[in-house]
Amino acid sequence: MTETDWLMTTSATALKEQLDSGALTEAALRDASLQRTRALNTSLGAVITLDPGAVSSGEGALKGLPVLLKDNIDAAGMPTTAGSLALADNLPPDDAFLTARLRESGAVLLGKANLSEWANFRSTRSISGWSAAGGQARNPHALDRSPCGSSSGSAVAVAAGLAPLAVGTETDGSILCPASVNGVVGVKPTVGLVSRDGVVPISPTQDTPGPLARTVADAALLLEVLAGHDPDDPAPRPPDLATDYRSGLSADALKGAVLGVPQGLETYTPGATARFQEALADLERLGATVVEVSRPVDSAVYETEWEVLLAEFGPALEAYLADNPGSVKTLADLIAFNAAHEAEEMPWFDQNIFSLAAEATLDDALIARREAAREALGADWIDALIAEHALDALVLPTFDPAWLIDPVLGDRTGGNSTSYTAIPGYPAVTVPMGRVRDLPVGISFIGGAWTEARLLALAYAYEQGTHHAAPPLFRETLPGP
Repeated sequence: MTETDWLMTTSATALKEQLDSGALTEAALRDASLQRTRALNTSLGAVITLDPGAVSSGEGALKGLPVLLKDNIDAAGMPTTAGSLALADNLPPDDAFLTARLRESGAVLLGKANLSEWANFRSTRSISGWSAAGGQARNPHALDRSPCGSSSGSAVAVAAGLAPLAVGTETDGSILCPASVNGVVGVKPTVGLVSRDGVVPISPTQDTPGPLARTVADAALLLEVLAGHDPDDPAPRPPDLATDYRSGLSADALKGAVLGVPQGLETYTPGATARFQEALADLERLGATVVEVSRPVDSAVYETEWEVLLAEFGPALEAYLADNPGSVKTLADLIAFNAAHEAEEMPWFDQNIFSLAAEATLDDALIARREAAREALGADWIDALIAEHALDALVLPTFDPAWLIDPVLGDRTGGNSTSYTAIPGYPAVTVPMGRVRDLPVGISFIGGAWTEARLLALAYAYEQGTHHAAPPLFRETLPGP
């Protein structure tokens, strides 16, 4: 136990109340967060860059609250590395759109969180949470377990109390999985709700930043700030979209709700499946009706996703790198850099995804398949099920429990539900639903486009009715039987 352990159990909402009342000062909160990060980061590997002089510069909803940015999001004055040594000197001249929103809200930008290098899009043998710039991020519930990726450092930092709020990014699972396995709340927004300006990209059709937080109310608070409209982001967005996500939070939100459970949960481990069955019973106890619905669509849509990500990556990345003040401007430059710095950049896994992406092309046929895949999971499955069964949301286990960190064989992920929303660009909220042998697992509330407010309300009611969240114990490993 340390004198800063209160940071691990105090919500951002409660901290905001203390700041507003004068019971806590911005400087004291910042210094406590810095102290805790310096004390724990050697073992957790959650943070790449700290700004010890960070102060608030606005008067909005996050006034005085420390926030960590995943280190693929631009913030003037701090390098944006994407975890790579190739971008160690990438000092952006200005803020990402979302970073500017955070500053205007009064957030204290504490620093940059570690991540799976290049957002886990460099090698099929990658180790989630590892980057050459930040080392290995570790799950605070058991330090030999994966924090998942790619927003690993953001989730670890929130779970361990280094910062009450953090921003991650997701292409497929990179917010939802770290949130689930680290026992925090994560929101994967509809693509276009949060600007991608100033964010190192993978896929313009799937990328989205989003919140990681200790509670659903905290996540809603952060999302309200992040969700500002950026006219330069080409993703579609309703012009009159309401983003007051906290107003609908109610402990009674599940009463009368109808939730769909897709068939075909065989891919999850028995432990995660057992916790999910308990969660379904809790949802019914809290007033919801749970109905079984059809399986997801054919697996061919996931094969299309992979081809699309490979084809979109190079052009999107090079558009971002055009403003990089360093010499790295192209995907070919990165491949050459990694080869020239193999000992530092590739001690555990290679760059075969980079090589595949360098050869990929987004032609008309692939674009048509991409749109068909998005339609198949979106309008033809999620929207159709919601309409057919009058659903408020779909519910699924978010991810299996955290696996052992393995630098030899790489990640060994199991059952997950993240592609269902990633491919069509739809939203999901994950909230803790219990533990498997002391490892957290989450439940995801999934809906159609722009339904974040309803999903947050359902997740809040579940959270308030179950109270599964618990601080990590920082064990070196799990105890034996």
